[in-house]
Amino acid sequence: MTVDLIRDALRTVRYPGFSRDIVSFGLVKDISIENKVLHVRIEIQTREAEIPQQIFKNCHEVLDQLPGFIQVKVEIDVKDPSTQTPATQAGSSSIPGIKKVIAVASGKGGVGKSTVASNLALALAATGAKVGLCDCDLYGPSIAMMFGCHEKPMANERDEIIPIETNGILIMSMGLLLEERSPVIVRGPLATRYTQQFLRQVAWGELDYLILDLPPGTGDIQLTIVQTVSLHGAVIVTTPQEVALIDARKAVSMFAKVNVPILGLIENMSWFECDAGQKYYLFGENGGVREAERIRVPLLAQIPIQVPISQGGDSGSPVALLSPATSKASAAFHDAARKLIG
Repeated sequence: MTVDLIRDALRTVRYPGFSRDIVSFGLVKDISIENKVLHVRIEIQTREAEIPQQIFKNCHEVLDQLPGFIQVKVEIDVKDPSTQTPATQAGSSSIPGIKKVIAVASGKGGVGKSTVASNLALALAATGAKVGLCDCDLYGPSIAMMFGCHEKPMANERDEIIPIETNGILIMSMGLLLEERSPVIVRGPLATRYTQQFLRQVAWGELDYLILDLPPGTGDIQLTIVQTVSLHGAVIVTTPQEVALIDARKAVSMFAKVNVPILGLIENMSWFECDAGQKYYLFGENGGVREAERIRVPLLAQIPIQVPISQGGDSGSPVALLSPATSKASAAFHDAARKLIG
């Protein structure tokens, strides 16, 4: 048996709750063989005791079957995530010139995540920060439409994609590269490659914040991002009803497993307010408030249902461009940006 064969055997051991294995996650730090004794050292950052226990058990189930060893020793070094900075996340690294990388995520589609990401980026830029917005949803890109952008990106002399500047922020989206009716039909590995190019081969320049609009769920693209980029944190978007909160918890759990802090929760579609001032809680009342308290993260905003939000997204003029004094939705996004900066 060689070290490479042993490493291949460990590729069958999945990280609990994910489809990725512990080798691709970069957790296997050392493999050595001495006097027919196999030593494997694994490092994990987690507060959940059952995760290293499960990995220990699964490693032994695989390694104990290998021929030629009189003993197998699996050592798991468990580190407290609170002592690790985003720059020390396993396998990830920072993007040159970008101070903070923040993911906007949701457990399910249809909760207004792209709307929140767009308006949050504009609200951050309104504070004087330099902001970029990367649409990581390859299959359903909507950022280009929300900003009314039809210009095709060019490349510089280093073959980097030059992002489009609009309303004071830089944006990049698959929607800028495709015709309006062209679908993206790619399997996981190619989607992973596109995502890495959007992060690493775009000339973002010097930014205070790069906002990543993630696709819904907890699939390959999300895992690629947390594995390759040092995220400073994530913002979770949900609507008040329980069916959305269930999936929001899955997104929170995913980020917790890979040691990305949750910076806050935004409850979208919180209520509809009629002209007389009466509020109607169409999807339930304060579900996001209770969830933020449960997972002990700040509630950054409750965004009401207002016609200008959808009109702005369709016309390429997001609602955060309106004065907070005249739009409650705009005011909520600007308040969320100030809380996020804090």
